[in-house]
Amino acid sequence: MPAEIDTSSAKHLRGKYAIVGVGETSYSRGSGRTTRALATWAVGNAMRDAGLRADQVDGMLSYSSGDSTFAPFVAGDLGLRLDFYMDVFGGGSSTEALVGMAMGVIEAGMCKTVAIFRSMNGYSQVRIGGTGVRSAAPVVGDQLHGRAYGWQTAGQMFSFTFLRHMYEYGTTPEQVAMVKVIHSEHASNNPKAFYKQRVTVADVVNSKLICKPLHLLDCCVETDNATCIIVTRSERARDLKQRPALILGVAGRVSKPRMDMHYQHGPITRVAGHYAKDILWRNAGVGPEDIDVTGSYDAFTFTTMLQLEDYGFCKKGEGGHYVADGSMRLGGRRPNNTSGGHLCEGYTHGMNMVIENVRQLRGEADDNCPLGPDGKRRHSHDYREGGCRQVRDCELTANLGWAMPGTGSALVMARG
Repeated sequence: MPAEIDTSSAKHLRGKYAIVGVGETSYSRGSGRTTRALATWAVGNAMRDAGLRADQVDGMLSYSSGDSTFAPFVAGDLGLRLDFYMDVFGGGSSTEALVGMAMGVIEAGMCKTVAIFRSMNGYSQVRIGGTGVRSAAPVVGDQLHGRAYGWQTAGQMFSFTFLRHMYEYGTTPEQVAMVKVIHSEHASNNPKAFYKQRVTVADVVNSKLICKPLHLLDCCVETDNATCIIVTRSERARDLKQRPALILGVAGRVSKPRMDMHYQHGPITRVAGHYAKDILWRNAGVGPEDIDVTGSYDAFTFTTMLQLEDYGFCKKGEGGHYVADGSMRLGGRRPNNTSGGHLCEGYTHGMNMVIENVRQLRGEADDNCPLGPDGKRRHSHDYREGGCRQVRDCELTANLGWAMPGTGSALVMARG
């Protein structure tokens, strides 16, 4: 008889799987390419990063939200024959959940190596706010509830949570603006970031008000791009090109008791991370105090703050202080979104922040530091503008994915 598995957690999976390849396209506004072309570009880059041939990738997962391209089309363009594929509808919080799904299908013997991709012309085609050239779709289904009340954009739908946090805990726009300030500092050291200019708190709070309490600079940068990560068993990673990022634990698509009208159940300021944290830390075997680098979804400055609270990086109500006290800076106690994230690097529905943490764990953040004779960067750890963004001795990272206040996913990785 096989050994009994502890089904109360996934501790038997800790470190059994790894992310072995990452890749992306440029971040632009006007790619001039189809999502199919963008996807093949990103997946191909991830395969080269891992040192994988076409016959060594036999699984594919993708996600979309009214855009993107089906996985088997992308696989065919790259010469892959798939034993498993699935295309999932979704945006934010999909990345971490699909990492868990990839582990599951490999564990079940359905395939051996899975490429996960997201491809989107998020500025030139399908824009989240409904103003893109392909966004004039009829209002149907669940949209009949939200849009009737003017809840068309993400900012409009999330504003209840943000405003309530300010009301209950005295959180100020100036505190939360520091998320943008810090992420802009990180992006200034990232050659591929769309926005590289550093900003101040005054810049944020004096920018145009979009939807109270969100100013223009509280909102992410819409971009055209594709991104990809590749998951396989850690034992296979020894034969591949890169140091693996070991997957310690995943929480996928966790929701509040109500997702559609989440504010009708439980505290309005509570987000799905409140529930996901119990799964994440139990499965990973570590806690928030052990994490060196976070990648907290920053569709808005407020989303980063709320998640850091509910995953336990600070006490509830203290998020404003946490994001404003310098802890998240490069060189700080626990840097967050070291590539600049969605606010500055590019908007990818969460994939670029996982890619960044993989590179941090490798010790190979692609910053402005010079390359040595071996092709590896000689990191100075000088975080002044135009300099380094590699975190010293990065051993453990956490990614906190967000779709809306009522839904979230998360991922903990370790240096292999």
